[in-house]
Amino acid sequence: MRPARIATLALGLLVACATSSATPPPIHHVFVIVLENQGYEATFGTATKAPYLARELPAQGALLRQYYGTTHFSLGNYIAMISGQAGTQQTRDDCEIYADFELTGVTVDGQAVGRGCVYPARIPTLADQLTAAGRTWRAYMEDMGNDRQRVARRCGHPALNAKDPTQSAEGRSDAVPEGDQYAVRHNPFMYFHSVIDSPECANRVVRLEELETDLKTAATTPAFAFIAPNLCNDGHDAPCKTGEPGGLVSADAFLRQWVPKILASPAYRDGGLLVITFDEGETPEVPDGHGGFVITADGATCCHQQPGPNLGAFPQTVRDGNYLETFQSFGGDRTGAVLLSPYLAPGTVSDVPFNHYALLRSVEDALVGGRHLGYAGAPGLIGFFDGKAAGLAFRGLGGPASGH
Repeated sequence: MRPARIATLALGLLVACATSSATPPPIHHVFVIVLENQGYEATFGTATKAPYLARELPAQGALLRQYYGTTHFSLGNYIAMISGQAGTQQTRDDCEIYADFELTGVTVDGQAVGRGCVYPARIPTLADQLTAAGRTWRAYMEDMGNDRQRVARRCGHPALNAKDPTQSAEGRSDAVPEGDQYAVRHNPFMYFHSVIDSPECANRVVRLEELETDLKTAATTPAFAFIAPNLCNDGHDAPCKTGEPGGLVSADAFLRQWVPKILASPAYRDGGLLVITFDEGETPEVPDGHGGFVITADGATCCHQQPGPNLGAFPQTVRDGNYLETFQSFGGDRTGAVLLSPYLAPGTVSDVPFNHYALLRSVEDALVGGRHLGYAGAPGLIGFFDGKAAGLAFRGLGGPASGH
């Protein structure tokens, strides 16, 4: 099919996206915390280094034992969470160059065809949906702009088509006493022109410490809050440039600090939903004996996930500097996730498969009337509110369940 024809068909679908018959409880605020690079067994298994996440929080809400990332490596997962877009070769490699997306067409299921990183304004996101629905949103980024020579303290991203200076953490120094462990690739909103070109970006993509102030009242808490810890507290680095242990130990400590603040907030108590998940499963780096490393990603998927139009056939092996990377398939492997809500029966366990597209679908169902972007609208995809099919006992449709 000619690109012009593809684009014409897709524009109609983007205007009239697939809708869902799911009936969520009256959720007014959704919080999403994204951690990094851990498989299900490491996080939720018997030897976990994150007992708060793996034991205490599921006892208060729901454990999703069959939750999957959608790609390797990080960035493609984050982009999927807010747009339903599948990966490109560049987003799979975390966009070391913050390159504009070269769009050649759009498929009938809303997938941008082309190469690059920063999608044109015509490719919509959850942020666009929320704004159109009169709902507020904010992304809270830990350490963003600590080093103002790297990125700004609000709406922080590199210059277009320039090298991303946040690909690794920066330790403490006289110039930056607290260090800078912000990663643009863990901030998906920075990869869409509809966000970064808007004058509202500086009011929507802010530093993490603003969350504590916003949580003081339901009116000041956004309908959708996306929370990204820094490269230490999300578990990515271990040990960290600033001396902390990193990995699941630091991620668990971050959750112990912030989750109680969210759960105690008026916004959460009045019909809130907190999702804690990981971008992807672990991909260990094995020394090759010659100063380099070998990485093998299984790429397991769920939920009839499609690879998208830009990645080609699998398996794939690529050389990236000192790394030899083999991708057996296009998925992000099993990570697990935890849900907390006044509407959820404590101690719920679901073995229904979910992934990042299902997460987006569920947020859309709750906050924007069930209009679904990209692969969040895939036929047969199950969201959190799809009743018995989701294996989740949401209750109290007349108001939050008592006792929580």
